[in-house]
This record gives sequence, structure tokens and C-alpha cells, in this order.
Amino acid sequence: MKLSQFDFELPDNLIAERPCEPREESRMLVYKNEISDTNFSKFNDYVGHNDLVVINNTKVIPIFLEGFHSKKNIKVTLHKKLSSNKWLAFLKPAKNVSENSIISFNNEISCTIRKKLDYGEVELEFNCSEEEFDNYLNQFGLMPLPPYIQKKRKSDKKDFTDYQTVYAKEKGSVAAPTAGLHFNDEIINKLVESDQLVEITLHVGAGTFLPIRNEDVDNHVMHSEYGIIDEKTALKINQCKKKGGKIIAVGTTTLRLLESAAKNNVVEKFNRETNIFIKPGYKFQIVDMLLTNFHLPKSTLLLLVSAFAGTEEIFKIYKHAVTNKYRFFSYGDVTVSYTHLRAHET
Repeated sequence: MKLSQFDFELPDNLIAERPCEPREESRMLVYKNEISDTNFSKFNDYVGHNDLVVINNTKVIPIFLEGFHSKKNIKVTLHKKLSSNKWLAFLKPAKNVSENSIISFNNEISCTIRKKLDYGEVELEFNCSEEEFDNYLNQFGLMPLPPYIQKKRKSDKKDFTDYQTVYAKEKGSVAAPTAGLHFNDEIINKLVESDQLVEITLHVGAGTFLPIRNEDVDNHVMHSEYGIIDEKTALKINQCKKKGGKIIAVGTTTLRLLESAAKNNVVEKFNRETNIFIKPGYKFQIVDMLLTNFHLPKSTLLLLVSAFAGTEEIFKIYKHAVTNKYRFFSYGDVTVSYTHLRAHET
């Protein structure tokens, strides 16, 4: 399977720099054998009486920092916490930094570059307690917007609200589960009232931004991310499927965790890392319906949605979206699709 098969042209003006306001009025493309256009505010109309909506309640940490290295500005994007004072991070520029050198952020907070890794990645050790560093992040850190937005503008205080779901609870992500950004409290509350909503947690890592570097996609290795599904939630998901209801995953992060926890078409309790790479040919065990934004060309997420809805179908959907000027990527509009290949099918 070649990466070039998953490329498409996108006019630059269709890349959303800011979300729709209000967030629930973003456009929604629905695909079930044919394409229809509506608004996300009508999402609950597509949730059947026996269906269950699964959301990812992770919370984005403001982990984008600017500091000084050898008296020059340096940009630091933290992406994985290793211990109370150690993080993996990406530096920009990274070429001239050396191991055991210092990055300073203010008169009190600094870190030492303990290891240089590939592609600008480093291991950092901070000189302060976990509590002190959390306070510094909350005061001076910025939301880690995707690179294609950072090229156009800087992250600002408005992104603290915009780039966070209304149901975010568990701190740990370096990117938002963006399909969830369209929900407002009213839509969530209606699902809660009808007992059709459950929460799981997948802390989104830097892998969501990293490109596939091999033309042969089978050689790509996914970064691992930590996920949690408790026993009560797993039971409710399995009961829904047993009754013939659809499992509706809000976002690719939710889908990846549900499929990671699946065994013989049943969701099991889960509390560990996953590096599942879903690409065309994958047979889905749990998820019946996927709500997700439009994704970048040649990305792991485009391969995932191609696996879910069908490659030919996805390119038909994306062509329609471009023609009809849907807004793309993290702050863009949203799609709903149904799986075309299940584990029990041959």
C-alpha cells in the first residue's frame, strides 16, 4: 500500500484557522451510501434509540513554551511526560542544541537536555517540582496548535477555550480530540439524559502530528498513547452491541482506543498504552459509526477513515467537501460515516 494513494489537493483557504462560532453550528457531512449536508447541531438526530455515543474526555495541556538556549530563542513543544520532572519534547530549531545544555524560561524555571533523539525530539529534565512546573505551564504555556495553524498565526488565550472540548476532564493530551470540539453543553446533556453517553480516556500524543515518512505505509511505526476504559464502561458498550445498538465513536482517538481494547468483538477493560495503526483492510470489531473532522493528505488519520468508510468512498466525500467549501482539519467541519468492513464479515 503506497502513501501516494492517499494524497489530495486542498485549497489553502479551506484550512480553518479558527473554529465556527458557535461551535455547534459547524457543518456536518453525513455519508451512508450517499452524501447529505447538514449542521452539527442536528447530530443527536442521527443517534438511534438503542445507540451509544462514546467520547474521549482527555484534556489538552498548554505545553507549547518559548525559552532561550545559548541566548537565542527556542520553541519547546512537550509531548510525553516521563516522570514528575522529565518530558519528551520537540525543539525548534533543534540542529545546534547539545546534550547537557540548558534551556531557560525565566529566572527560576529551566531544563537540561538529557538526550537528543531523532527528528528534533529530546528528553528534558526540569529543575523544579511537578507542582511548580504545572503552575508555570498554566500561567505561561500556550495551547499546542497543529503546525499548519502555527504557520499562519500564534496560539493565543482564545485557544484555551476553542481547543478544548466542553467535557474535557483528564489532563494529559498534547492535541485536542477535535471531533469533540463541536459539542456544546446542551447536546451533551441530552445524551446524558437519555443514558446514551459514556466516557473513555486516550491521551493524544505527538504522533497525531507526525508525518508518515515511508512511501510503503506498512513500514510506518505509530507513537504509543495511553488509554483507559474502566470495567463499567466496557460492560455498557458490550450491552449496547448485544442489543443491536450502534457504537458511535466521537473522533479517531475514541475509535482507536475502542478497537485496541477489543477481543472477539467484545470490549475489555483497558489501562495501558496502544500504538494501533488502522489502515485499509482492517476489520472493525466495535465501532459502527464515526464522527470525525477532515484530515490531512497522506496522514495516518486519513488512512484510518479510509479503512472505516472505504478508500473510494472517502475520496468521494473529500471531493464533495472541497467542492462545497467545507472547512478542513482541527478547527474545521465534521463528517459522519458508517463502517463498511466488520470483523465477522469475509
